[in-house]
Amino acid sequence: MAEQLPLDIPDNPKLAHNITHFARALRKAGLPIGPGRVIDAIRAVQAAGFTKKQDFYWTLHACFVNRPEHRTVFAQVFRMYWRDPRYMEHMMAMMLPAIRGVQEERKADAGEKRAAEALLDGVERDAPESVDQQEEETEIEIDATQTASSEERLRNLDFEQMSTAEIAQTKRILARMTLPVKPIQSRRGKASHLGHRIDRARTLRAAMRQGGEMRDIALLQRKPRWPNLVALCDISGSMSQYSRIILHFLHTVSNAKGAGWAKVYAFTFGTRLTNITRHLHQRDVDAALAAAGAEAQDWEGGTRIGDCLHQFNRDWSRRVMGQGAVVLLITDGLERGDPDRLEAEMERLHLSSRHLIWLNPLLRWDGFTPKAQGILAMLPHVDSFRAGHSIASLEELAAVISQPDDQGQKARLMASLTS
Repeated sequence: MAEQLPLDIPDNPKLAHNITHFARALRKAGLPIGPGRVIDAIRAVQAAGFTKKQDFYWTLHACFVNRPEHRTVFAQVFRMYWRDPRYMEHMMAMMLPAIRGVQEERKADAGEKRAAEALLDGVERDAPESVDQQEEETEIEIDATQTASSEERLRNLDFEQMSTAEIAQTKRILARMTLPVKPIQSRRGKASHLGHRIDRARTLRAAMRQGGEMRDIALLQRKPRWPNLVALCDISGSMSQYSRIILHFLHTVSNAKGAGWAKVYAFTFGTRLTNITRHLHQRDVDAALAAAGAEAQDWEGGTRIGDCLHQFNRDWSRRVMGQGAVVLLITDGLERGDPDRLEAEMERLHLSSRHLIWLNPLLRWDGFTPKAQGILAMLPHVDSFRAGHSIASLEELAAVISQPDDQGQKARLMASLTS
């Protein structure tokens, strides 16, 4: 929720006009708000009164927010528009183009850049200079031919720091991506004149048709098969923005033809486990994720990884983990439950999977160390530990997912624990 700073009410307030402008900013930030909901909000504020800060916040929240993923954006827009007396300076500072190699004083919080972009829509960011100032200043030309393109910059941008337009562009990029996997050579064989194994049954049947004379020897080669992909996605408060975009990627993988996966199963977890596999099979990605969000009632809630993995191992492991499934575990590992229980369930999950890959957005920090109890319990029981915070990290995952010896950052972090 936004910080509860005192409100300065002007002598001649225009509350209805300000609520309308506030709703316009929310709509620009991505919330589906129409004129009817604006009228309802004005009437609700009139009925609830304007005496308490918390009442005003939650009255507008009840009128404008109907999805869990909209809470963070609403809170940031509300704080900037109603609470922060210097919100315009704060927004202008965030929206200034960052120079490569110069560190910002503070990165924008989740949804903050989208809120600033919405409130500054139509505002001139660079004030016009006078003619005298333009004549006195020296013109500096910069050759930008070697700078990275906007799409290349977007590939390395943190999902949580993206604006509304950047998120939309990211989803378009993810819709073109694939997650190819190499087939597994099964024990079963198929007829082939290039095979290295003798098909005894087919050879004897052919000989019986020739009166017992064995003229040709039938050969077999190993029949390839494709593994299942099982994705376990954390949708708790700290992971909601990353999970939402990664689910877009999983939707693309689920509906891609010829990608190699036998089946793609998807589960979300926070305080409970939810199977959203059937929703991802819908062709329209917005409809699929809306249905998945309605199915999972614990969006942006708490985290009980151990309990959710226990439910998966008990109820779903035998159904979806057969024939050497590859498991993607998307979570930051910040467990609130018993770490011993989490370690036991992780060990069981690891033994059931062909390859267990952990995607953790916390790896975006160069100085990341496995200090949290949940991370310490999970790390020894994964095959690969990789970042999952940007398009580039997902592209790296696609390049190494078929390499059984890939460990990502696991070896380095395990060595840091023993040193």
